[in-house]
Amino acid sequence: MDARTPILLDLDESVLPLTGAHAIARQGWQDTLRFACRRRDLARFSHEVLAQLPAQHGTVMLGSGDYHHLSLPLIERLHGRPPFQLVVLDNHPDNMRFPFGMHCGSWVHAAAALPQVAHVHVLGITSNDIGLAHAWENHWAPLRKGQLTYWCTDVDVRWASRFGLGHAFRRFDTPEALVATFAAEQARRPQPTYLSIDKDVFSPSVIRSNWDQGRFLRRDALQVIAALRAGGLVGSDITGEVSQYTYRSRFKRLLSSLDGQPDIPSATLADWQQQHQRVNRELLRAIAELPVHG
Repeated sequence: MDARTPILLDLDESVLPLTGAHAIARQGWQDTLRFACRRRDLARFSHEVLAQLPAQHGTVMLGSGDYHHLSLPLIERLHGRPPFQLVVLDNHPDNMRFPFGMHCGSWVHAAAALPQVAHVHVLGITSNDIGLAHAWENHWAPLRKGQLTYWCTDVDVRWASRFGLGHAFRRFDTPEALVATFAAEQARRPQPTYLSIDKDVFSPSVIRSNWDQGRFLRRDALQVIAALRAGGLVGSDITGEVSQYTYRSRFKRLLSSLDGQPDIPSATLADWQQQHQRVNRELLRAIAELPVHG
């Protein structure tokens, strides 16, 4: 296996087969990890499963967006490296408060505090999670300290300046303007990057997700990937597949119901997963063209 071989971490059977990918089936972890988990369970998964990954591998396919917090242990495994930036494509900030462990919408806060992470850029946010009504739910410390930047469209973020956080919020009228500015800044100051893509960043015209979605088109994501060429990659993952699951845990059933994820007919689900497979292939081809920092 080399540094470009994708890893298909099969927790929920949502990622359709990808040519050349190395599949690792671990569906038994689904109820424990999906949506949220205790920190000790995340650490146990990292020790029992992620520690067994080969020293060199390509993009890790994580499955549903309900597993985005698994990016955290993948990044933690890169301890001891020179600092790198974390670039996250996501419709949500993933920097929200969650008192019960680690959540797919809270992991960025922990990642921003890692010594190997120089800065976190979350690109493509349209969710009102960063609007005034939800301001208190965001962790402010990484924003205030200059560890984290939100790149957004469609959200009124003027409140941030009133609390001394304006420097951490970059608002644009269109995804095209957002991506062009990011690409120009990367060209001026290239850095090694860990890239994490949650496909809920895409418009529903591209693919359909379990979560509310953003406005990115394929070309926007591909332009971001291309902008990372000069600095190269230290690692990458992709999440945001569409899938269905009924939790055994009553607590998780309650929490997930609050997010309003709809039931999807089986025929519709199969069609949407085919769309994801096509987008996955395109993203993986683009990522494979970037230089890799061993």
